[in-house]
Amino acid sequence: MDSIEDLLKRLEQLNAIGAALSKERDITRLLESILIAAKTITHADGGTLYRVTPDGEQLQFEILRTDSLHIAMGGTSEKSINFPNLPLKDVNGRANDSLVAAYTAIHNQTVNIADAYNEPNFDFSGTRQFDERTGYRSQSFLAVPMKDHEGDVIGVLQLINAIPPGTKTVVPFSMADQSLAESLASQAAIAITNRNLMVQLETLFESFISLINLAIDEKSHYTGGHCQRVPALTMMLAEAVNATNDGPLAHFTMDERDRYELKIAGLLHDCGKVTTPVHVVDKSTKLQTLFDRIDLVDTRFEVLKRDVEISALREQLALRDVKDATAEAQISSGCRAAIEVLDSNRNFLREVNKGAEFMKDADLVRVIEIGGERRWRNAHGVETDFLSSDEIENLTVRGGTLTSAERDTINYHIVATIKMLEQLPWPKHLRNVPEYAGGHHERMDGKGYPKGLTRDQMSVQA
Repeated sequence: MDSIEDLLKRLEQLNAIGAALSKERDITRLLESILIAAKTITHADGGTLYRVTPDGEQLQFEILRTDSLHIAMGGTSEKSINFPNLPLKDVNGRANDSLVAAYTAIHNQTVNIADAYNEPNFDFSGTRQFDERTGYRSQSFLAVPMKDHEGDVIGVLQLINAIPPGTKTVVPFSMADQSLAESLASQAAIAITNRNLMVQLETLFESFISLINLAIDEKSHYTGGHCQRVPALTMMLAEAVNATNDGPLAHFTMDERDRYELKIAGLLHDCGKVTTPVHVVDKSTKLQTLFDRIDLVDTRFEVLKRDVEISALREQLALRDVKDATAEAQISSGCRAAIEVLDSNRNFLREVNKGAEFMKDADLVRVIEIGGERRWRNAHGVETDFLSSDEIENLTVRGGTLTSAERDTINYHIVATIKMLEQLPWPKHLRNVPEYAGGHHERMDGKGYPKGLTRDQMSVQA
């Protein structure tokens, strides 16, 4: 019979174990801690922790320990478990009640067996074969279901051979052992469920981020993949910085949580681009908006050419009565010359519109002259300048295709990023994401944007 002192000691151990389990973030170490804790508080020589597979059809070996045989498989050990999963149903679809662990999972019921060799209700042939190979004697068994907050079994804790401290005698697991194991299993299931839930939420969160990034990358084939490359490069830099042992960053380190925070910042660094108009992000020519306005300019040239031809024909008709062939020839020659000038100007504007080369001062002047010196009558019959002020502004961009206003529109994405990220209720371990993501266009010399921060005003991560 268990003494009061022993029970109190084991209850204290159980409380300490519960607190430790709630702090463990790594699922493998968590599962291993659960099994070791169960063995400790029940004085079990061996044990196995199973988890129900996602399809709910099998039990999967996760951790296996037998102290007297020095067996350590799964978990943080270097030896993996190669045993096949335990099916919860037989080939006919009936409940597999012949195996202790399977029975416990199926019926959500603890099984306490004093001696496996004298137990008629379960199949211990596999256990006997193991004992024959190893010289072990599997005797007392305690299988406890691990239930989540909804009462569903997520795993089974199976313990073997209770050996009271100070003895070498295997005894049945007592009711106190069973109660402690069931209490631990309950705490363990909650810890596992919480950790799985955290992983699922992190995965869902990162999937939403990937969804946003995919939408941003799809906006332009010029920058496609950028939102995937930046976080990858960021983490490569972070690992390199973390590994350095000399220079100004020799004492700078980041733990797992710090690196995750930086990863999320890298994934979200351009989320503000969802507000940037597609025709600006993907502006391939100077007159590009929702369409390339060079087509409108071409149409105007065609109108002017028709006007020149019509005017020449009218002048020639007026000379038919006098039959002045020389004058008619001069009119035709003048018409051809005027059309050649128009074609030259049109080809010039088409080339300028590409924005492929840096514009010379003479080219800027020529654009302005074409735009202001020529007039044309629009669809409303109003005579107006050949090029609008907006078209002249776009065509006289010296390098590239973006005007200063459009460049400001693109640069505004970082302001939008900061505004968007600052609206989110970040948990403590991610609270620096807005600062990290919002600083990726700042420069250490203070010439970046949007805030013009210097290196002393930014964190290393930013």
